[in-house]
Amino acid sequence: MHSDVWRARTDQLVYANHAADSALRHARDLIALSAQRARGQGTSMRSDGSARDVTRKSFTGSALFERTFDEGMALVEETAKYLDGRGRTESRDLPRKAAMLYAGESMRVTTRLMQAASWLLVQRAVYDGDMAAEDASSERYRLGSKEICLGGGSDGVELLPAKLRELLSRSDNLYRRIARLDEVLCAGGALPVAGVHDHFDRLEKAFGGESAA
Repeated sequence: MHSDVWRARTDQLVYANHAADSALRHARDLIALSAQRARGQGTSMRSDGSARDVTRKSFTGSALFERTFDEGMALVEETAKYLDGRGRTESRDLPRKAAMLYAGESMRVTTRLMQAASWLLVQRAVYDGDMAAEDASSERYRLGSKEICLGGGSDGVELLPAKLRELLSRSDNLYRRIARLDEVLCAGGALPVAGVHDHFDRLEKAFGGESAA
């Protein structure tokens, strides 16, 4: 998909709650970067010979990463279409309390997806050779906003439109899986190169079957 389409879809995530604006602008830039790399504009893969570098690159070359990456980008697009279309209409019909909850939970979905997209694109940058694996492991590039993203389940959530509740569930599922992958990749230092494939086979079994339907 061309980068201008990604930009248009992500721009649709901007809605009445201005607290989400900065996160959405960041997400737009990340998705545009993803589209460029999908067209093969990234640089060739680089290796500094470290076991950590090989391990992280092995992960980003795995089927598990590709599925998670595709799922994340598809969910961004689906959420954008909903919030800018049907979601706007549904939110107008909500009572005051539910309308306020809608604004807050919409921002939660958006923040989860922005954080997920950031993390996924950092891993892709390692694979493309645009970032060293050691840099990707730094606190700056780890999954963030956990207090917001792991929250939810507020009183009255049952009053929200069914589609928003579905997006809340799916974005929570995606964020929590990425959080576990982030912990695995950043914990314990480097793995021996010979054990890389076995390690990601275990990751595949642990996390690969958990994607939302």
